Amino acid sequence: MDYTLEKQPFRIPGAEQWTMTSCGGRDYRIMLWKPEVEAPEGGFPVIYLLDANACFGAMAEAVRMHARGPHRLEASIVVGIGYETDRPFDTDARFYDFTIHADQEELPQRPIDVPWPKTGGAEQFLAFIEEELKPLIERALPINRTRQTLFGHSLGGWFVLYTLFARPRAFQHYAAGSPSIWWKNRYIVPVAEQSVRRWREAGLAADAGFAADSAGEKPLIGLYLGVGSLEKPHMIEDAKAMFERLSAACIPGIHVSYTCFTEESHLSVLFPFIVRVIRSTLKPCVGEALSLSPQSP
Repeated sequence: MDYTLEKQPFRIPGAEQWTMTSCGGRDYRIMLWKPEVEAPEGGFPVIYLLDANACFGAMAEAVRMHARGPHRLEASIVVGIGYETDRPFDTDARFYDFTIHADQEELPQRPIDVPWPKTGGAEQFLAFIEEELKPLIERALPINRTRQTLFGHSLGGWFVLYTLFARPRAFQHYAAGSPSIWWKNRYIVPVAEQSVRRWREAGLAADAGFAADSAGEKPLIGLYLGVGSLEKPHMIEDAKAMFERLSAACIPGIHVSYTCFTEESHLSVLFPFIVRVIRSTLKPCVGEALSLSPQSP
């Protein structure tokens, strides 16, 4: 290869990014992918993606490819929330944004034998998404407010569960990949049980603001849990137990699914989980005439 040729950075068609500073003074790299087709009536669904430095490219390309071919799915906007780094993860930033406060004694000893990063920014981070980022996206693009997904992995998966139980009306679909349920002595487990009791006693609609289904009969929430079969046993057991706990509650309006992906590790599971979530949250395009170029698959 002739390396004297002028080279340019690789880009994903339809993608752009910018830096956004929250009201709390924290900087985020926002990554956006927009479909090239006309918005449907009601607007595009939106997938909000945590740890975007690591997986925005995979999510955007997966959504883009699933919108092609005879078995294609509807187009969706992808909004990635990342950090001002070229590394896949900003460890300190994500430990703060994705967690509530935890004392060092509430956490296991780290393998590298150093203190855990600062924690406790989950509420502030969720407020940034709800009160600053979402309104910005909604002003700029035709989105469907009743078709929004929050996707997170590992500690981001914990934040997804936290958001579901703290503000269930924020999104309609919650995708928690390999969630760190172990965090803060499994703090999220009793929180889940409290939510189940509340929803059983008062109904899901007690948490006001849900979008009704097409018949207007009941609110709908989808929770998608996924882990890899090569992960540590407690990761698999905790995710499966969360699935069983919520499924057994039989709460009208909540659909819960769980998949253990064969031969996938804590990091590699991200990619099949992305595909599973896309296929679970986006609708197939049925009965539409294809309009593909001769080069299109």
